[in-house]
Amino acid sequence: MRLWKILFAGVGLSLSAALAQTTLTIATVNNPDMVTMQKLSGEFEKKYPNIKLNWVVLPENELRQKVTTDIATNAGSYDVLTIGTYETPIWGKNGWLVEMSGLPQNYDLEDVLKPVRAGLSYNGKLYALPFYAESSMLMYRKDLFAAKKIAVPAQPTWDQAISWAKQLNEPSKGIYGICLRGLPGWGENMAFLTTMINTYGGRWFDESWQPQINSPEWKKAIGQYVELVTKYGPPGVTGNGFTENLTLTSDGKCAMWIDATVAAGFLENPKSSKVAGKMGYAKSPVAVTPNGSHWLWSWALAIPKSSKHAEEAKTFIAWATSKDYINLVGSTQGWVSAPPGTRYSTYSNPNYLKAAVFAKTVLDSINTADPTKPTLKPVPYVGVQFVAIPEFQAIGTQVGQFIAGIVAGKTSLEDGLNQAQAAVEKTMKEAGYLK
Repeated sequence: MRLWKILFAGVGLSLSAALAQTTLTIATVNNPDMVTMQKLSGEFEKKYPNIKLNWVVLPENELRQKVTTDIATNAGSYDVLTIGTYETPIWGKNGWLVEMSGLPQNYDLEDVLKPVRAGLSYNGKLYALPFYAESSMLMYRKDLFAAKKIAVPAQPTWDQAISWAKQLNEPSKGIYGICLRGLPGWGENMAFLTTMINTYGGRWFDESWQPQINSPEWKKAIGQYVELVTKYGPPGVTGNGFTENLTLTSDGKCAMWIDATVAAGFLENPKSSKVAGKMGYAKSPVAVTPNGSHWLWSWALAIPKSSKHAEEAKTFIAWATSKDYINLVGSTQGWVSAPPGTRYSTYSNPNYLKAAVFAKTVLDSINTADPTKPTLKPVPYVGVQFVAIPEFQAIGTQVGQFIAGIVAGKTSLEDGLNQAQAAVEKTMKEAGYLK
């Protein structure tokens, strides 16, 4: 009888432990760093056995759509959202996110890069913590450039980049002169293209919110882009976003790639890249102005107000964005794979600096990207590769589709940009920005 009671008590304890367990549903993007986070999350579950993690890993465009719909409708499907410097201040202002206050003492918020913190705040309150942060830069094959006796300066120009693409394009050998994003989306082709338009002297809107899409500056930048991707890039460019170009470059098929600095850690990892040790890094090319030539972005983790497990979600986010997590990645996956761009301590860590030959270029690029002065001419908005207004998500994606149509030869440059201009004018009038 006594033994039966002991056994029953044991069953009761295990049942209560199971009932006390919280499941967090985490929505994230299928970028390599997030795949690593998922892979290492068993360490979190060991440390916090009362919290179980349920992962929803999606391509970038799909993630943005699902997360935006979920939070706008207060559906409550997720406890942790992977969002960026575009959404965070807007959603924080709307009251859709839990403020990131009351963090553990050892979290050391002052160690997080100031420009990154600022980008994830609204009215001085922090609404997300950065998993990694990035700017954009030129990544190139040192061996191919050396063979053509091309020296790359720390700050290249677009004229130089265009010349190099022509010289290095050898599709018969499986080498393309340049790889650039072509997949339509405000955070895909338009993220890259906005920086190109900025440095060519263009802007999305003038000071009165009048769209500038069919301006001479846009025509020059987009015309140059279309020539580059159709003559010196891989086929099927309108299907290539960040992830596809990362694969192409790591397979050795791109002589140059201008994109997110976070890619460098993947390219330098011999486990995932055929070009590890062969890559060089320089700042994003400039044309008529350095303003807005390279972006500032962070993929960050946030908690929607609809989550029923906000405290547990904060515990997970603090773990995934901590110094300890960075050290865990460095010690288990190799220091070149450590999440970049978030903490000053990472850039003073000798292990990271030894492995990450790109570290200085990345840090300089993040620190010099200025979302408050993204263009040559004055603008009424903040944001380098996006416009920080709620309507931009739809506007950017729509314009990205028009530009993909130009690249695919479905419409001329002139007609495509005129159609995009008319569409954005209509949206801005309906939203009340224009009379």
